[in-house]
Amino acid sequence: MDGSMTHQLEGAANAPFYLPQSDECAVFEAAHENGLPVLLKGPTGCGKTRFVSHMAERLGRKLYTVACHDDLAAADLIGRYLLKGGETVWVDGPLTRAVREGAICYLDEVVEARKDVTVVLHPLTDDRRILPIDRTGEELEAAPGFMLVASYNPGYQNILKTLKPSTRQRFISVEFDFPKPELEIQVVAQETGLDEDRVRALVRLAGKLRALKGQDLEEGVSTRLVVYAATLIQQGMGVERAILAAMIEPLSDDEDVKRGLLDLVTAVFG
Repeated sequence: MDGSMTHQLEGAANAPFYLPQSDECAVFEAAHENGLPVLLKGPTGCGKTRFVSHMAERLGRKLYTVACHDDLAAADLIGRYLLKGGETVWVDGPLTRAVREGAICYLDEVVEARKDVTVVLHPLTDDRRILPIDRTGEELEAAPGFMLVASYNPGYQNILKTLKPSTRQRFISVEFDFPKPELEIQVVAQETGLDEDRVRALVRLAGKLRALKGQDLEEGVSTRLVVYAATLIQQGMGVERAILAAMIEPLSDDEDVKRGLLDLVTAVFG
């Protein structure tokens, strides 16, 4: 067995827990093998970031994660000149480091970044796989193993914040959603140690809260919040208090809406 295969087997054993919903792991591995960029689409808190961390460890690749925001510019990804010890030196950004090292660069909620970011990504998402660095005059060719992964939540986007077709069609895409109830029960129980019977009621409540998306709620309760609630309960907090703190308060600031959600809690838990 060669060293790279041994590294991958060790990585799979040490990878953060992730329970596949479909064939997303196989698709990601095939993309990595062929140097293809991947776009993950799905609601907040459904497991996209955990999935990337799991796959990076499983493949034995270093992971650079960038949480994109309104002020994120191309220079934040590529790098810039900084003063160090009285000298001006070039410091690589996370994208440049990933390109040089053959690592995975994950851009979380990529549509939140400034428009100049997507321009920088284009030559990395076609057969050139290069990163031009204007400030230094370099044109970096991506090292073997480099992979560009981006994610976004289509449900949150508006006409001013969406990926152009010319950018979207440079990626293969994998759609994520909240796990089916039986899978979600396994995930929450594994993450928190709370027994599956008690988790089952939390997951049933989460399903009912998600059904309210677009009515009283802008977004349904995430798997992440279900894990938070189960964690509090496992630590000894009362069920109602844990649900209020982890699954009701984060969803709305409207008192009438929260009262309605608490009625739903009562209907599920009695």
